[in-house]
Amino acid sequence: MGLRFRKSIKIAPGVKLNIGKKSVGLSLGNKFGGLSVNSRTGAQVRVSAPGTGLSYTSKIGGKKRR
Repeated sequence: MGLRFRKSIKIAPGVKLNIGKKSVGLSLGNKFGGLSVNSRTGAQVRVSAPGTGLSYTSKIGGKKRR
């Protein structure tokens, strides 16, 4: 089992800075949806219906693989 590190810092309502061992990210949004940008995985958009367990996540932008 490996050692993990993750720290989440609330900057403002709906804005969080996430720091991990290998990446840094910024999350914007609330329980209905939001945008996440991470130095390792790129940008993702999320939409959800609270209380139903249904959600949709899609990667946006970023580099294209060859």
